[in-house]
Amino acid sequence: MAIHLREVQPEGPARGTVMCVHGFPETSYMWRQLLDDLAADGWRAVAPDLPGYGDSPYEGDGSWEAQVAALDRVWTEHDLGPVVLVVHDWGGIIGLRWALQRPEAIRALVISDTGFFSDGQWHDFAQVLRTPGEGETFIAQWNPTMLGQLLSSVSTGIGEDAVAEYARALDTDDGRKGVLELYRSGDFDKIEDGCLAQLTQPALVLWGEADPFAPVGGGHRFVRELPDAEIVVVEGAGHFVYEDDPAACSAAVKAFLDARFPA
Repeated sequence: MAIHLREVQPEGPARGTVMCVHGFPETSYMWRQLLDDLAADGWRAVAPDLPGYGDSPYEGDGSWEAQVAALDRVWTEHDLGPVVLVVHDWGGIIGLRWALQRPEAIRALVISDTGFFSDGQWHDFAQVLRTPGEGETFIAQWNPTMLGQLLSSVSTGIGEDAVAEYARALDTDDGRKGVLELYRSGDFDKIEDGCLAQLTQPALVLWGEADPFAPVGGGHRFVRELPDAEIVVVEGAGHFVYEDDPAACSAAVKAFLDARFPA
């Protein structure tokens, strides 16, 4: 099945390719401003809808492993070459696992509001989704109104347009099944302790100051465990940092790329 790719091209020759990987319950729509801003700065900017989200259909397996394989398909089929990998939330858990498997594909990293540690612990919301029976009952109750209330409670920037887009993953039985498969495959003991040290590429850790799901301490831990990392904390932003302050996020990413890869 085809995986939808959102793409914005620069006007002239590209400085390189940036590939952005969304989290849950988002789609490539979360990257809309960043893609435009990076293309205006000379980068080819792409973002897939992972299978089961946005315009990419569920493919029969929504697990962590299946999403890593799907990301590899996108990179291979579109001949993207070395990319600046930008990840958020579950996109980080998926994207960093892929990066460790494909180190030749990674030119640099931008990591936001996620985790990739062998001793990680899921928050209460995720624990419900991971519990058989409870998860099915909980996710069957979801609708756009409920999702909007949940997202708005942890975000200052989520609009009705974003809620409508992100609710699509929960509209069908297959979509809800894929969400449960994703969370139930997310066992942190699959992550090798200290594996982030293998990612020697330059990294920007970009974090929402007031993230209740992935507190900023996790961002500082990434800086300690990655060999070449720096951190920018976006004041007043929560977990959905690219929705809460898209201008600040774009500015931080562009400044990082300009410093590491001057035009």
